[in-house]
Amino acid sequence: MSKPNMSPQMKSLQDVRALAGAQLSLKARLGYVALLLAAAAMSTVILSLWITEPALPSRTQVAFGAMTLIGISWMGLALWALSTRRVLYARDRVIAGGMAVAFTSIFVVGAGAAVAIANNPAAYGALFTGAVMLAVALRVWAGARRRFAELSVRRAALAGA
Repeated sequence: MSKPNMSPQMKSLQDVRALAGAQLSLKARLGYVALLLAAAAMSTVILSLWITEPALPSRTQVAFGAMTLIGISWMGLALWALSTRRVLYARDRVIAGGMAVAFTSIFVVGAGAAVAIANNPAAYGALFTGAVMLAVALRVWAGARRRFAELSVRRAALAGA
């Protein structure tokens, strides 16, 4: 608790120290652990299928390779967030949002190619689902970028006071 006779400058300094000493909440840590485990499981299953089935068509092998790289990328993000010993200032959310937009865009391009090649109702369903997922990912990413900007302004104000 701050003392009543403490100057505003001292309060700001304490705010900066409290902000700098903060770490991920338990909820965020558990979320990143869940992300790490889910991405590791997905990558392991896909990689196992890819390795044990050498006669797969080349487009399936490319898809398995892309899905494996996506899973490894999510694992990397989770490990980075869990191992970082400083405040992330919502930077992790901006990165995750950008990854979601990029990976969902890849899905939409693939679904669009499936529509062009197969002209199948299932391909149209995948394309529609991908478009909805991309819209959600873009909205989440924009919100994360806005929150990061707000926190950056607050940090600069606290550091300058």
